[in-house]
Amino acid sequence: MADVAQLAGVSSQTVSRVSNGFPGVTEDTRAQVLAAMRELGYRPNSAARALRRGEFRTLGVITFSLSTMGNIRTLEAIATSAAEHGYAVTLLPVAVPTQDEVNGAFSRLGELAVDAVIVIMEIHLLDAATVSLPPGVQVVVADSDAGDRYTVVDTDQAGGARDAVRHLLELGHDTVWHLAGPEGSFAAQRRANAWRTTLTGAGRTPPPLVRGDWSAASGYRAGLLLADEPECTAVFAANDQMALGLLRALHERGRRVPGDISVVGFDDIPESASFLPPLTTIHQDFAEVGRLCVEGVLSKMRQDGVEHGTTTLVPTRLVRRASTAAPRPGR
Repeated sequence: MADVAQLAGVSSQTVSRVSNGFPGVTEDTRAQVLAAMRELGYRPNSAARALRRGEFRTLGVITFSLSTMGNIRTLEAIATSAAEHGYAVTLLPVAVPTQDEVNGAFSRLGELAVDAVIVIMEIHLLDAATVSLPPGVQVVVADSDAGDRYTVVDTDQAGGARDAVRHLLELGHDTVWHLAGPEGSFAAQRRANAWRTTLTGAGRTPPPLVRGDWSAASGYRAGLLLADEPECTAVFAANDQMALGLLRALHERGRRVPGDISVVGFDDIPESASFLPPLTTIHQDFAEVGRLCVEGVLSKMRQDGVEHGTTTLVPTRLVRRASTAAPRPGR
């Protein structure tokens, strides 16, 4: 810093103000200092600056699975939004969804330089009293339910599922079968509950629920079963990847979509418009979820954010494509 000051003809204090972005420096002086920094190859020591300020400009993200499209896109949106605010992201993956693994992830926060944490994980793993947060670290939870313990940002899971079921009923289908996500998933639970209540509210009897694990392979296995159900004319799949496997199974069994069976997915992944047929689905705004998560933790760090227990729901919308139609007469 002394070398930069000597080359720029200013004081070391002025160099410090420029490198830290403080006001009170004229544009000409700032330009001189920046030019001297470039010439000498000087870069401020971010670690030392963080220790001095007590701020690391880094957000920690704890997540269990990176195999699902939803988690990947949420993580991408968080990283993009964090960068726009001048923050980096440190990923703390949890290998298996056990309490010990979650405890370990939170413990590692004490060793890493992070200012706040965003959790993309089923919240029941955070309920145990043994989980302790590093002092002063703020937390926002994405895609889950945290009661009154944490701030939550989530897609309107129930609203999207209702729209999917109502769309199929309005086309004239007597009822709607459901290919649900894994039993331990909060999102799968909310979508399945909304499917059931929407049908019963319309005076329809819900058919037996079919369970998948978010993968196309599980959708394929479920599709082989549903293809043999003579009363099945409409299926709401809890995500687009399972819907993809379902479409393949129905095709192999000679069941036309949407001629024999209509299919609706959930997520609106980029590839869903290229399925055969293009998939009617529920669009999730992952970019908005990521943005609100980042803004939420930054607001909490400034102590002007929402209190614990607040849940923000990001709206969904139905995207109509070619995989749904009215049932054939007589079906």
